[in-house]
Amino acid sequence: MATSDSKTDERILAKLGELEERYTQLEQQMHDPKVAGNPAEITRISREYGKLKGLVECYRHYRGFQQQKEEAQALVNDPETDAEMCELAHEELETLNQQLSEALNRAKEELVMSDDVTVGSVIIEIRAGTGGEEAALFAGDLYRMYSKYAEYRGWKVEPMSFSPTDLGGFREVIFSVKGKGVWQALGYEGGGHRVQRVPETEAQGRIHTSAATVAVLPEPEEVDIEIKPDDVIEHVARSSGPGGQSVNKLNSAIKLEHIPTGITVSMQDEKSQHKNRAKAWRILRSRIYDHFEQKKRAERDSTRKKMIGSGDRSQRIRTYNFPQNRVTDHRISLSLYSLDKIILGNLDDLVNALINYDKQLRLENLVTN
Repeated sequence: MATSDSKTDERILAKLGELEERYTQLEQQMHDPKVAGNPAEITRISREYGKLKGLVECYRHYRGFQQQKEEAQALVNDPETDAEMCELAHEELETLNQQLSEALNRAKEELVMSDDVTVGSVIIEIRAGTGGEEAALFAGDLYRMYSKYAEYRGWKVEPMSFSPTDLGGFREVIFSVKGKGVWQALGYEGGGHRVQRVPETEAQGRIHTSAATVAVLPEPEEVDIEIKPDDVIEHVARSSGPGGQSVNKLNSAIKLEHIPTGITVSMQDEKSQHKNRAKAWRILRSRIYDHFEQKKRAERDSTRKKMIGSGDRSQRIRTYNFPQNRVTDHRISLSLYSLDKIILGNLDDLVNALINYDKQLRLENLVTN
């Protein structure tokens, strides 16, 4: 746990008090008939209210213990309190001091992690890197690993775009994952993933090293980001690849180009132009949102960007060594000799280690700043 002092705690408690006031304001606004009649506004307010709820509950627990402490302290200070009651009050003070410390620490954790917890949808993009067909097979392994982990967590996986290879691998996979806490758990997966193993096509049993890149983008609600229609150019073309005569006849492929950022998205997996357009807009919205959020995160929390990783796809974050049954996360110098289980979706040990490490960094950053 990060060290702190009384002045730091006073500043944090003052901030928590301000957030409780905001929480109360939002509660009042939600009961305002004018707000209730505006779907976009009530959605925005409800999401902010939900984000603050856990934090405010922690703060109110702290205040409850504080009030009990003041009452116990008053008994101790009262000269008319008999010796037996005074001794009980002293014992209660020891317990309450411990409860106050624990409640404040929980509130700090909520304060530094609340943004991540409330993001309930992400888009994951996996692309084969160096290594040819073996890299494409590894990209497929990563997709199945995340899919099985999502199934275990009770999240919904929605395939969006696939570029398969002849041997069952993928040059590129794009899919969304929805559920409580998906960004907090999967947000650390962005970066370069390296695999060391003997490919099935290797006759002499030599170990090869291949790579895949992963991008994890928080999927915003439409109320979270506004994209001006004039800033997006849409191109419509005929789909390419296998699919029969309908592929050649229908102009179903969609390409969206966002002029201010230069971000482009192409989608042709569906025969329906409408479905391709809808998927392309979801991916475009997420990439633009992530583009601007990365700038905000860099300015707001340079420590996390440097220490836990920026999610930059060029950054090598993890190595999967099959001969040694070992997974190493290079950001936190953690090696786990359970690759056989991890590749089947048992990611809890990795995910929890990353969350705890990041939480510690944020708490230290909160204290020092």
